[in-house]
Amino acid sequence: MNKRRMIQIIVLCLVAAVFFFLASGIQGVKGVKVGDSAYDFTLEDLDGDTHTLSDYQGQFVVLNFFATWCKPCVDEEPELEAFHQQYGDKYKLLIIDRGEPKSRVEKFIKEHNSTTLYLFDTDDNVSKNYLVVGQPETFIIDPSGIIREKIVGPTTAETLAGKISLLKLNGN
Repeated sequence: MNKRRMIQIIVLCLVAAVFFFLASGIQGVKGVKVGDSAYDFTLEDLDGDTHTLSDYQGQFVVLNFFATWCKPCVDEEPELEAFHQQYGDKYKLLIIDRGEPKSRVEKFIKEHNSTTLYLFDTDDNVSKNYLVVGQPETFIIDPSGIIREKIVGPTTAETLAGKISLLKLNGN
């Protein structure tokens, strides 16, 4: 067998191993999607206080999955802050950090003067149950706890408010 053919076989095996690893990582997690009841969770904030999703039942909740190293997440942060400032008294915004140290997120919050609530998904369990594969990903949950929207990629304050207004008009 020539050297080139051997390299092709090795690369193919590595690619197959990566796909197997990724597939096995999400096996056993059914996950939730638009139209399902939201997966309930309890996560800690920067101060170590716990927040449970079901505590916010009866109001619209926006879940945003985030990481400080994610450029689109960083670009989206001012929009989420604007949404929180304008609508925070009506709609709950929970930003869920995916597995980073609290110190890193704390530094990010200070640098961006953020006043939104950041929660820590240290083991990525919540992200897996929402079938999050990247970030940012945002979910809108209605007052009865049903996932009504999933936005993949960055969003804006205006888009979030518009989607919630439309859901309210449609009786959700």
